[in-house]
Amino acid sequence: MSAKAEAAGLACKTTYAIAAAPWEAILNADKKQKCDAIVMASHGRRGVSALLLGSETQKVLTHSKLPVIVVR
Repeated sequence: MSAKAEAAGLACKTTYAIAAAPWEAILNADKKQKCDAIVMASHGRRGVSALLLGSETQKVLTHSKLPVIVVR
């Protein structure tokens, strides 16, 4: 991803974290890295599974104070 961003003339920094709860690791990383926004993927669930969605993306959306861009 960072290579594509750099090819488009955009600054991009990637990082990773390991934790029992991925959504918490994501939010901790955004604070540590002083991010402007969070970009995440969605699995695009439909029907009942979408209603019961306990996904990490949903948890980040709920708890983040930063803008969250969800890519499907």
